[in-house]
Amino acid sequence: MDTFAEQLVKKNETSADKKRRIILILLGILLTIAMALLSFLQLDKPLLAFLGMILAAASGYGTYFIVQGTYIEYEYAFTNGDLDVAKIIAKKKRVEMLTVDVRTFSDFGKYNDEMEETKDMTVIFASDNIASHEYYADFNHQYYGKTRLVFVPDQNILECLTRSLPPKLRHKQQ
Repeated sequence: MDTFAEQLVKKNETSADKKRRIILILLGILLTIAMALLSFLQLDKPLLAFLGMILAAASGYGTYFIVQGTYIEYEYAFTNGDLDVAKIIAKKKRVEMLTVDVRTFSDFGKYNDEMEETKDMTVIFASDNIASHEYYADFNHQYYGKTRLVFVPDQNILECLTRSLPPKLRHKQQ
């Protein structure tokens, strides 16, 4: 019987994320206004004025594009023992982060900030930034090497993961 579960997790913004977005918006607005003003100062030279308006429009669109890229969600999909993690940017662009066979996990459990990470370990955060319900999974990945995934599975994903864990880890969860 096939096992499938899916979950979408919205990344909660920190105050630093909000400040960064505000700064990006303000810089973009200032650059757009500056380009438009320079364009109006060059009205006696139509080609330069036109070029200035194009640069102002490009600056405005670039600001919009960059700010939209700060809205992030993560998608977890569990299918027959494989966990796929994808990053969704601005609800438009989907970037595959990793796929891992749950049976290859070397460790799994609740995550806390005091956990040690070695220098050769790749840590992938696919979390909503609320530490109280984060889990971690350690495994060897073909591209990243020794890897730790930090994520926030819901009850359905957690049950599917637990059933597919290696026996030594499954007993640790009980």
